[in-house]
This record gives sequence, structure tokens and C-alpha cells, in this order.
Amino acid sequence: MTIKLNNSKEMQAAKAQLAKVMADGSAEEQQAAFASFFDALQEDVSEKISAKANEDMMDRTILQNRGQNVLTAGETKFFKAAIDKKGFDENSILPVTTQERIFEDLTQEHPLLNALQLKDMGAVTRIITADPSGAAVWGPLFGEIQGQIGAAFKETQISQLKLTAFAVIPNDMLELGPVWVERYVRTLIVEVLSVGLEKGFVTGTGVNQPVGLIKDVNADTAAITDKVAKGALTFEPGRKTITELRDVVKGLSVDAKGKARRVAGRIVMVVNPVDNFDIQASATIQNANGVYVTNLPFNPIIVESEFVTAGTVIFFVQGEYLAVIAGGYKLNKYTETLAMEDATLYTIKQFANGKPMDNNAAAVYTLAIAPPAV
Repeated sequence: MTIKLNNSKEMQAAKAQLAKVMADGSAEEQQAAFASFFDALQEDVSEKISAKANEDMMDRTILQNRGQNVLTAGETKFFKAAIDKKGFDENSILPVTTQERIFEDLTQEHPLLNALQLKDMGAVTRIITADPSGAAVWGPLFGEIQGQIGAAFKETQISQLKLTAFAVIPNDMLELGPVWVERYVRTLIVEVLSVGLEKGFVTGTGVNQPVGLIKDVNADTAAITDKVAKGALTFEPGRKTITELRDVVKGLSVDAKGKARRVAGRIVMVVNPVDNFDIQASATIQNANGVYVTNLPFNPIIVESEFVTAGTVIFFVQGEYLAVIAGGYKLNKYTETLAMEDATLYTIKQFANGKPMDNNAAAVYTLAIAPPAV
């Protein structure tokens, strides 16, 4: 598992500012916001790694039994070589086992990526999806075979886009040993890539980016536009919220061609972290035992994302958005860039893409929650 970050106020503020600027800021403002976020992230990771390294000078077996980070022989060799050479070689590709752990961390530690069912496709660029209707057709006992199985399958092409992130590795970190270098690099990659993936999967324009959840794709022209809000949600307790969410679920229960699909237990609601407090407050009641219970009708899976605009809620059907990564994590080294800071800058390249299966896979609503009574 990854280490648990301190999530300092500086880091939280920097991430919130990054999400805000990426929505409507200039290129210069976005670059400055990302630099601030990365500085706060690196400081958080460095502090946590150094503290853990000082605490856990124990036997490898004990560490493993306690769920601590233990490397395979291949990982140890790779990261030990990096320590001996004072950094990673040009175009280094992380060990496959490390890549697998990065993927696990991305999905386990980041609820939105988990809800999107992020897939690691390796070198695969085509996905075959099945439509069970039409695959089996009733007919007379000795009649012709009626089912057209071939018509029940559809091929979806996924063109991989390049997601590039930066990692600054302090030279002092190399002195902690391969276990801690691996953990530092893995944690940094997970946190930085998760920001890029989340932004792409939520707001991506489709131009050298994924097609985000808030976008529609014209079936005839392939033009990509922002979704129009389908309505306003008040989340008022009682019948009104039931009716509002009923309409949301009904809207998602048919695809863009009007064909019904199963959505029970598959509706995901993505909200801005600040708005989530208002929604949770509206959905909380005190039962007969005096216990506060929070519940919403139709049990949507609620996840937060800073990249959802405040005052907006996104709903999508789990399994109806293709979110994929592929290829290895390649490191490129820039030794001169941060020489004065006693650190080495690396670019980390990963292929990724995402798009909805159809325009009805996701829907956007505005929030109209009444202010609390005084």
C-alpha cells in the first residue's frame, strides 16, 4: 500500500487552487498552481518517508507481517542500481511489479478512479463489448438458427494519449535505501498521476485528452460539447428528494438510443468536496434511538472530486465509462534543472484515455440546496 500522507493544509489548499485554476485559468496560472501543488506534495511525501524510515529499522520479516513495504528481488535490484548511480537511468521503466502496485494504489486510494473502474490494458488498444440482447432468439425446434451472435458484439477503439507528470527526487532520499526510494517514487507517481487522470476523466475536452464525464459527443460530427444540466436538485428531505433522484436514475436507465439498461447499484454521484457537506446534511436525520443516520434514496455511490465545479453534481453509470491506462511508467532524467536544490527532476510518462460509452452514460445537474434556517 502507499503511505498515508499528512494532507497538510498547504497541500489541501494547493490542490483546491489547482482544480479551480484548471477550470478557467490561463496557462501561466495553471502552471503556477501545479508548481505550488507539487511543492506541497513533495514536502508531504518527503517528511512522511523520512519519518517512517527512521521508525522502521527492523527485520524484513517483521515488516512484512505488519504489512510494511517489502520489495521483490527485481525491485530491490532496480532501486539499488538507482542508488548506486545516484539516480535513475535515462528512459528507465519501473519494474512490472512496481507498476502493478501503482495501479492498485491508484484505484484503492482514490475513490473516483475506483468508481470509474480504471483498467490497465497493457498494450491493448481495442475493447470488445457485448450486447446480450439479440444473442439468443426463440424459434421452432427444427427451424433455422435465429440468433445473430456477431451482431451482439461491438468493438471500441481506444487511442492512447500521453499523460506526463513530474517527479522531484531529493538526492538525500537515495541514502535511505531501495525500500524507501521505491515507496517515495511510487507514492509520488500515484498522487501526481491521480490528479491528471481525475481531471481528464471529469473535464477532458477530447482534444489530446480523454472525453470527460461532463462532455457530449455528437454522433454525426464527433464534435464535443459541454453537457447541458438536466435540472436542479434540492436534496430536501422527504418526498421531493425521492422524486428528484428517481428522475436522475430513470434518465440514466436508458442509453442514447433509448434502450433500457440495468442501473441498480451502479449509479455514482460525483460532487465537489465542499458541496458534499451540504448534501450530507440534507440527507441526515435523527432516528427514534437518537442516532443520526445519513441516507439517500436509490443508494448512489458518492465520491468527491475537486474537479467538479462547485454547485454541480455529476451522475454516471458504473461500467459505462471506459477509463484505461496502458504501457509502462517511463522515467526521463533532467540532472541540471534542480542541481542547486540538491535534487533531480524526472518526467514520468504514462499512456491513458477515457470516454463514455454513450451520451447517456453520465448526466449533469445543478445544486439548489436552500440555506439552513436561522
